[in-house]
Amino acid sequence: MNLQETVLMQLRDLILRGEFAPGTKLAEQQLAERLGASRTPVRAALVTLEQEGLVEANETGKYLVRQFTPREVADAIAVRGHLEGMAARLVAEHGLSRQLQGDLQACLDAGDAALLTNPLSYESYAAYAAMNDRFHALILEASGNRALQRAVALNDKLPFAPASAMLPMQGSVALDRDWMLYAHRQHHMLFEAIKRGEGARAQALAVEHTEVAQTNMRLALERREESERVLPAIRLVVGH
Repeated sequence: MNLQETVLMQLRDLILRGEFAPGTKLAEQQLAERLGASRTPVRAALVTLEQEGLVEANETGKYLVRQFTPREVADAIAVRGHLEGMAARLVAEHGLSRQLQGDLQACLDAGDAALLTNPLSYESYAAYAAMNDRFHALILEASGNRALQRAVALNDKLPFAPASAMLPMQGSVALDRDWMLYAHRQHHMLFEAIKRGEGARAQALAVEHTEVAQTNMRLALERREESERVLPAIRLVVGH
């Protein structure tokens, strides 16, 4: 966990909560001042957010908040679930190497440690996100299926499709932590299924895992609708 990861989490949160209207230019200096960071981690975070499909660069290289629809997000999350389900099944069928088992266990331990913090801080989110990205990446890499890996990489360019872009960031810390504890328990269950060579169960668990993300998205949209009723000047990031 480092400052860059923390800044990335904060910017994701701001976009998800509708703080920036679609088409808004994201100036590095202004964001740096708002987040209490230098321009370097802000610039790196914007690059990552472009890769995740949340912002886009215009012809001058400036970053703009991208407009996207709830359906686009839901479809991307669903596709990721099925792709990762296939990866988990392949790993279970191939069998875990000692190295991979140790690496996945280290991820689970890191996630357990990050979620001990109550209430969660941005640092806790960042630490969990780093673990989450690695856990999912390890399984995908271990699948050995290059076509599957390319499909996930392509899908990750859609809004909220990447693993940690789907983490709950609704402004309700207690609720966020509950969801993340549940999601991490699913990580533990997935690891056990893979370790036992239960391919069908591993696949089903990986697909089910993304249902948490779908619920998080629906909650986010509900919170944005509440904000719109209270503050009409706030425009939604999600287009209809």
